[in-house]
Amino acid sequence: MKKVLITGIDSFTGTHLAVYLTEQGYDVHGTSLVHSSQKKHKCDITHKKEIQTVLQIFQPDFLIHLSGISFAAHGKSEELYHVNTIGTLNILESCVELGLNPRKIILASSATAYGNQGLEVLDESLCAKPSNHYGASKYAMECLARGYFEALNILITRPFNYTGIGQGEHFLIPKIVKHFKEKKQNIELGNLDVQREFNDVSFVCEVYKRLLECDTKSQVLNIATNRGIKLLDVIETMNTIAGYTIQVDVNAAFVRKDEIKSLTGSSKKLFEAIGEVKLKDLKQTLQEMFEA
Repeated sequence: MKKVLITGIDSFTGTHLAVYLTEQGYDVHGTSLVHSSQKKHKCDITHKKEIQTVLQIFQPDFLIHLSGISFAAHGKSEELYHVNTIGTLNILESCVELGLNPRKIILASSATAYGNQGLEVLDESLCAKPSNHYGASKYAMECLARGYFEALNILITRPFNYTGIGQGEHFLIPKIVKHFKEKKQNIELGNLDVQREFNDVSFVCEVYKRLLECDTKSQVLNIATNRGIKLLDVIETMNTIAGYTIQVDVNAAFVRKDEIKSLTGSSKKLFEAIGEVKLKDLKQTLQEMFEA
């Protein structure tokens, strides 16, 4: 069996991806900050020795690095760099020092690395201009990881917004769905005049599988569909699913001064590498989350 190590296997994406890759015939192991079992290795990626121990034991054929702080509004900026940037370097340095060269190492960056470009569609040719510490920590990781392109088979991904069952309720879509599940009459949001890709996590899982198996390396690729959806359209869809109309109020505390108004990505380079990947309709995703 093909052995794949997923760092951050307990995360929203990691949980879905582990199930999906197992179904596809992979021998899936992962790192977890808190849990340990036969296929979960307790490991803090900011501690290099812990990473080296896991790599020596498992010696993966493939590595998908998801571990990190994924919430853009995380309050402690220094932790973002310590985990997202230095933690990633610990993994790459450990592979080199141990003489391990997996067939593919996928590093999850973020579309927030682009910042606010003033463009409707963002592609990989644009110069990154992160506008917050989360995006900057991911872009710093990208820049430093490029130094390992010759030594290791690395792909860097920039996922655009996606959601699904099990995503943390501090994220936007799960927050909205929870309000409707609880039949709340009003919801407080921040910037309403925003447009995002709200893709399904199943799309992301299939993309990662195909990226493991393709020949492309030493590249940065969007995980995107160029399907932009307005936030208020999400609310309208949930009104239909739940059968009532919720009142939307703007809470100034939730309004980000550096909010990126439109964030959709070009899928051209991605689909050239792996072929086109079908995506669920947003209503189906929301329906599944509402009924879960």
